[in-house]
Amino acid sequence: MHSMPKALAALALFCAATAQAALPVGATAPAFQTAAAVAGKAFDFDLAAALKKGPVVLYFFPKAFTQGCTLEAHAFAEATPRFAALGATVVGMSHDDIATLQRFSTEACRDQFAVASDPKAQTIKAYDAAAATNPERADRISYVIGQDGKIKFVHIGSDPEAHVQKTEAAVRQLQAAKQ
Repeated sequence: MHSMPKALAALALFCAATAQAALPVGATAPAFQTAAAVAGKAFDFDLAAALKKGPVVLYFFPKAFTQGCTLEAHAFAEATPRFAALGATVVGMSHDDIATLQRFSTEACRDQFAVASDPKAQTIKAYDAAAATNPERADRISYVIGQDGKIKFVHIGSDPEAHVQKTEAAVRQLQAAKQ
């Protein structure tokens, strides 16, 4: 009789440990500055500076030039003009080095938005975006960060297209609420 609750408790702990994590809506977005690239050119990306211009869509991806990450970059590239029209900045982040991301920013991101390098996974960990199977790599997590520096929306999932659709809808909703 007593073994059943213990089994359920163990199962609950296992499920919690394997569930994907993310910062909750309403949390303060950790500030960061890091090397990034757009259109093949490296520059220093500063979240605080980007937030002065409008909301930021920060999406984490596991590895440049992999199938899912390339599809996601293509989808964000196509959507970047719509994000820009809403006043939002799009930036992707991975563990890849800046030289790799300079190529990725041109080939996969089609010169449309910046991709940021987090070689020590410090920002990945600060945003609770580390993959459970490999903590040095990012999981596929997208955030919409409001100009107040707070997380307004979070999406976790393996479908690259859904990240674009859901973050765009969240930015639209955020901008509509301002009016």
